Amino acid sequence: MLALVRSACVALYPRTDALPGIEDTDLDAFLVRFRRESSFLLWLGVVAGAFVFAITPLITTGIPLPAFLLSKRLRDRHANRIASHPIYLLRQAVMLVKLAAGLCWGGHPKVRAAFALPPYPDEPSRWRTSFDEPSPSSGDATRDASPAKTPPVGDTA
Repeated sequence: MLALVRSACVALYPRTDALPGIEDTDLDAFLVRFRRESSFLLWLGVVAGAFVFAITPLITTGIPLPAFLLSKRLRDRHANRIASHPIYLLRQAVMLVKLAAGLCWGGHPKVRAAFALPPYPDEPSRWRTSFDEPSPSSGDATRDASPAKTPPVGDTA
């Protein structure tokens, strides 16, 4: 399944002259982590979206081959057409793949550098289990202040 999802991700986020493609990021490690940390339904949706992407070139290009066997030019045409297809269910299935791939691509330091953005700090190895209130010394006055009282709707006084 990882190979099918990887193939769809690479087709949806190709390398260009100005920007690195998703194959220039650590996609394989990202997909393993995404599979481990996402819910079963989300992962199932991503795999289903990759399957839809793989089997729909007949609809978008008229060629009865799976997407991973198409030439680069036809694969790019297929990716463009399936992402804007008038049938909502097809378009949205592929959108789940684009969502997962976008998390990988957009967060990678090479991509962020291409947009003149600093890299993200390293992620913690565990999920935050409770909300930590900022201390008053942190300078976040908006959380320390009590919310403003607003009059009820229709009250003109």
